[in-house]
Amino acid sequence: MEPIQMVDLKNQYNKIKSRIDEAILTCINSTYFINGPEVAEFTGSLQQYLGVKHVIPCANGTDALQIAMMALNLQRGDEVIVPSFTYVATAEVIGLLGLVPVMVDVDPATFNITVQQIEEAITSRTKAIVPVHLFGQCVDMQPIVELAQKKGIHVIEDTAQALGAVYTMNNGDRHFAGTIGDIGCTSFFPSKNLGCYGDGGAIYTNNETLSARLSMIANHGQEKKYIHKYIGVNSRLDSIQAAILNVKLQHLNEYAAARQAAADYYDEALGGIDRLEIPYRSPNSTHVFHQYTLKVKDNLRGKLAAFLKSQGIPSMVYYPLPLSVQEAYKGIGIVNSIPVTEDLCTCVLSIPMHTELTTDQLGYITDSIRSFFNEN
Repeated sequence: MEPIQMVDLKNQYNKIKSRIDEAILTCINSTYFINGPEVAEFTGSLQQYLGVKHVIPCANGTDALQIAMMALNLQRGDEVIVPSFTYVATAEVIGLLGLVPVMVDVDPATFNITVQQIEEAITSRTKAIVPVHLFGQCVDMQPIVELAQKKGIHVIEDTAQALGAVYTMNNGDRHFAGTIGDIGCTSFFPSKNLGCYGDGGAIYTNNETLSARLSMIANHGQEKKYIHKYIGVNSRLDSIQAAILNVKLQHLNEYAAARQAAADYYDEALGGIDRLEIPYRSPNSTHVFHQYTLKVKDNLRGKLAAFLKSQGIPSMVYYPLPLSVQEAYKGIGIVNSIPVTEDLCTCVLSIPMHTELTTDQLGYITDSIRSFFNEN
């Protein structure tokens, strides 16, 4: 059995090596390293895959969030509601732009923000909401979008961990994560479900006016060359990364199926263990399992993680601290009561989840976890 990785990019690459190498070499030989034809091809393919009218590629997922907030013309002091249980990038751009992050609690089952927490946090200064589709499962978006429309608030979806997840509306309509609110943002960081071999990101919208503004802001605010309509940034997806993504996008459904099969194995093997809670599956969203995150009870997380390490099994804590207690965010935001987040930060543990997990590896991981709980 090969060594177990949290994310096995090497074996994933080996399966499509010839196509990846050819795509990279073609790009290098063309010397169109910035805004080459590969970027236009990937943009069109992702638009078609998502069923969204506009995709704007950019340099990374953090830039995608910042450009989205800039395009919505948010002003210093405006409040933006975010979950307290998320990666720092979600709040980072809010702070950079002089906005006020309003950090609210999450649902204990899905780990996602809910309309109830959002509604309690809205004030006259609230201008945007950032639902984060955490770990690969969609936020319950319909009530959030309905509330936002009623209150005149923008919705920016952070779908860096859930590209390919599908949300079902009450009427049966199905939409990909990131295509439901005003703007969707994603990352192509290598470990993401659709990852390039460096940094990359994209922004989506169905709004023509917003699309034009997003495109300009991502390119120095240019309406056309040397004519700058907005203050912008320099944020581009380079052609080599787009070439890689063109190949990998064709495998995205296959990758999701592999992750879901691994999750099904974990569910079956670990579902009956006391003091361990497997991931909840929302009835109105598919789950693409960017992470497979357990809740470990009775303060056993550290001991379990140490045991797994001794058995050659990696694990990670996403996330050990609420955003609100990170030193960088003390005093700049508003924090509502977050007991669920505080509890999750003490008990969550993610175990290996990627497209290359073998049955032998899955069996070894789950047997090891069962043996731990049998002895503790």
